Amino acid sequence: MGTVIVGAVLLGVVAIIIRKLVRDKKSGKSLQCGVDCRNCGGHCER
Repeated sequence: MGTVIVGAVLLGVVAIIIRKLVRDKKSGKSLQCGVDCRNCGGHCER
């Protein structure tokens, strides 16, 4: 039972991280471009 609980918590954390990355990408922020795609000179995929 403990394994199931730990697995569910871990899955939830990963889902939250992925959702944050997707939202940041949609709002014009990206880790590849210093967290600001507007100043990347066009090499950042949106």
